[in-house]
Amino acid sequence: MDFVEDGVELMDYLYRRGKYEEMKGKPMPGLILLDLNMPRKDGRLALTEIKADRRLQLIPIVILTTSKAEEDVLRTYDLGVSSFITKPVTFEGLVEIMKSLAKYWFDIVTLPPGVEETGK
Repeated sequence: MDFVEDGVELMDYLYRRGKYEEMKGKPMPGLILLDLNMPRKDGRLALTEIKADRRLQLIPIVILTTSKAEEDVLRTYDLGVSSFITKPVTFEGLVEIMKSLAKYWFDIVTLPPGVEETGK
């Protein structure tokens, strides 16, 4: 599992630019957990860019954020997000959500060809 600090770094990771150039040719992530309120490039802009790129658009994206705004839910689904989850207030709740996400996306769902899961 890989982590990035902000939206600009996310796009560098996905496009294998800058410090991620050595990853060229390696599989794309099988799932992106995206926070809407990332610094430098927020999750809405990153989501728009990802879903506009034919090489990236099949990667499932789950919004995991503190937002409960109906506008955010509707807009992100319109942009092609796979799921929208509001972060729980407790660490234990977050752990349970992460376990459920891992089971669903990596044990139950069949991903499209070319989208590989790298978290196992």
